[in-house]
Amino acid sequence: MGAWAIAVHGGAGVDPNLPKERQEDAKRLLTRCLDIGISALRSNLPAIDVVELVVRELETDPLFNSGRGSALTENGTVEMEASVMDGPKRRCGAVSGLTTVKNPVSLARLVMDKTPHSYLAFAGAEEFARKQGVELVDNEYFITEDNVGMLKLAKEANSILFDYRIPTLCTCGGGTAMESPIQMNGLPITVYAPETVGCVVVDKEGHCAAATSTGGLMNKMIGRIGDSPLIGSGTYACDLVAVSCTGEGEAIIRSTLAREVAAVMEYKGLNLHEAVDYVIKYRLDEGKAGLIAVSKNGEVACGFNTTGMFRGCATEDGFMEVGVW
Repeated sequence: MGAWAIAVHGGAGVDPNLPKERQEDAKRLLTRCLDIGISALRSNLPAIDVVELVVRELETDPLFNSGRGSALTENGTVEMEASVMDGPKRRCGAVSGLTTVKNPVSLARLVMDKTPHSYLAFAGAEEFARKQGVELVDNEYFITEDNVGMLKLAKEANSILFDYRIPTLCTCGGGTAMESPIQMNGLPITVYAPETVGCVVVDKEGHCAAATSTGGLMNKMIGRIGDSPLIGSGTYACDLVAVSCTGEGEAIIRSTLAREVAAVMEYKGLNLHEAVDYVIKYRLDEGKAGLIAVSKNGEVACGFNTTGMFRGCATEDGFMEVGVW
């Protein structure tokens, strides 16, 4: 019997000017989710059940960018995605393009448990959800007043917004807006915190699991798929480690960031903290991202190269921490 550990995140890339009230709201939500996970682990729920339970809670609360409160597409609608992975046999399930499924992470779990496939998307995923009898809601359920306002600002700025913050446009001389110095796939964007959510757990049996869920980018193109549902990029779990990522999806995809943590542990012999530090430093190619991870030995680690990351973690020996910066 080993020691359990859990970590949760609510997105990397926090605005330095984030209002104190929102910081405290985020900390309260992360603490509540940790408490739910800790209680489940003490009740001997397996890791895969715990990550689903915790991410469902994050999807239900509109504070972060998943489920209710998801970022809006260029058309003002919501398209959500999620994935889960169970470490012992590396079983996984993922979904994209969801518009009516109240809890995308649970549909991803059903893809893993009830189909011969690993990934379902758009109309096929929605049809599968109906057949499975999961809770469905109108797309309007996911849309918040704050995000409607942020989409308007994003369109006025002609930029992609990762989430809720107001884009800053600098003007020089003749009033021409300065081009953003940050690029995604070679194109300039304005970057704000993605606020994707995720959870990683190792249970008393030493079994690791991970889950990640998001609404994606504010003002994203219809049909855009990020890293969150991509196994090995945004989510990964094996018999050694579990990882959930957040940040610039395209950079995370290129680096297969979550799998890289496991790979350097396996092939370079790094411990969990060394592995997390290594991939954040050397595998992002100037991209901005963060991740949470647990090892089979009950270790927990968080890493990011952004200003901050909404995160919390706890271990069986009584350690618990919730932070933003």
